[in-house]
Amino acid sequence: MQVIIKSKQMQVTPQLRQRIERKVQRLARWLNDDSRVEVTVAEEQTRSANDRYCVNLALTGNSRTIHSEVSALSASAALDMVLDKVVAQLGRYKDRQTRRRQHATPIKILSLSRAGVLSSLDEYEDTEMTAPVMEDEHNEEIWSKVLEIRRLPTQPMTDDEVIEQMEKSGNSFYPFFNEETNSVNVMYKLETGGYGLLVPAQE
Repeated sequence: MQVIIKSKQMQVTPQLRQRIERKVQRLARWLNDDSRVEVTVAEEQTRSANDRYCVNLALTGNSRTIHSEVSALSASAALDMVLDKVVAQLGRYKDRQTRRRQHATPIKILSLSRAGVLSSLDEYEDTEMTAPVMEDEHNEEIWSKVLEIRRLPTQPMTDDEVIEQMEKSGNSFYPFFNEETNSVNVMYKLETGGYGLLVPAQE
């Protein structure tokens, strides 16, 4: 595991550097030897002394990237808090990976044809399914408004993984299976910046 320590608008004392190197070893159990941990310590001019020091931790390795940032009264306190957040994320990720392997559940995907019939795209692909058929006029009215069809995967992912995938692909929205809600959610970009999450209401 490679550890890189940087600073902004302040100097990292030898004592603080030693503390960072020692504390970051908490992450070793979750990471492989090729992983890279970059810790940036900054002193900022803020109204509140409680937010004076900021520690940003960027972790790359194990086929994923994690960024976390915390501000606190001291650099040591911010370091402890940001490490707690990252360890919690790594723990949740490991638990999800274990559950996926042990309790993999197939997701049933349905397709609405132009004839107004619902049919399965996966496990019932070869089985004919019947469903109420819409009036032709109503069905054509609906399809006349559909100008584009995109096929995107709905595999189990975390919020961070979805946002990372959206940044790479440039998509303004992205459907995924959220294990926390046990449903297909849609992450989308907001015009004002940031992201929104669409979660089906469960009545």
